[in-house]
Amino acid sequence: MTRISVTVDGTTYEDEVEPRLLLVHYLRDRLGLTGTPVGCDTSNCGACTVDLDGESVKSCSVLTVQADGSEVTTIQGLARDGEWHPLQQAFHERHALQCGYCTPGMIMAARDLLRENPDPGPRQVREALEGNLCRCTGYQNIVRAVLAASGQEVST
Repeated sequence: MTRISVTVDGTTYEDEVEPRLLLVHYLRDRLGLTGTPVGCDTSNCGACTVDLDGESVKSCSVLTVQADGSEVTTIQGLARDGEWHPLQQAFHERHALQCGYCTPGMIMAARDLLRENPDPGPRQVREALEGNLCRCTGYQNIVRAVLAASGQEVST
């Protein structure tokens, strides 16, 4: 067992974890933060994307011990005081989800994009999200939602 200290969604946790424990399983099983889904468990789908020290990462490809001393933000940590994050609101308003399985990862990856490029074009949005898969083929509305969250209104 290895002792870690990690801040998740603003709360600091000190735990003993097995060195092989994946961050996605720590978040879900130990902390009960089930908003981050286990998708493919191979880092292909991006459903488990979280923010780790200011960068979006696929949490199924990060060991929990690698997050020691770090700050993690999950999809559940985006809402503040009962108010959705603008990306969460835009996904809801633009119908950018169907089954919802990919949505947490899409939103977290889009958040990373908008931090780096607050005014992206549709091509930049598509490129930024290419590591996240939507099995329901909701890509058009996902792109529209990200653009709307950046302040751009896109006609359908």
